[in-house]
Amino acid sequence: QVRLVESGGDLVQAGGSLRLSCAAVSTSIFSANVMAWYRQAPGKEREWVGRITAGGSTEYADSVKGRFSISRNIAKNSMYLQMNNLKPEDTGVYYCNYPRINAWGQGTQVTVSS
Repeated sequence: QVRLVESGGDLVQAGGSLRLSCAAVSTSIFSANVMAWYRQAPGKEREWVGRITAGGSTEYADSVKGRFSISRNIAKNSMYLQMNNLKPEDTGVYYCNYPRINAWGQGTQVTVSS
């Protein structure tokens, strides 16, 4: 069983930065699998933010391209989402996802004030 734990969400002003973390508890999955970030704004459906492949390649949604970046630390069983130049429309709950078994973390709240 895979347990994912997100952290790092906060209240930040527009233009600011945050770094979210996703830790895989009691397992090592980041080295051999695609991992993804999603987010869900109030009253909206959950949307894909980006992903990192087993080989370390990254892809991003157009809405965050150039501002967000995904990385990982295999030794720490962790994945990160660096978010720069945040906008109010980036507000939402951010989730870590392991698509292979559709595992999700509990989410971490990001609020960007204007």
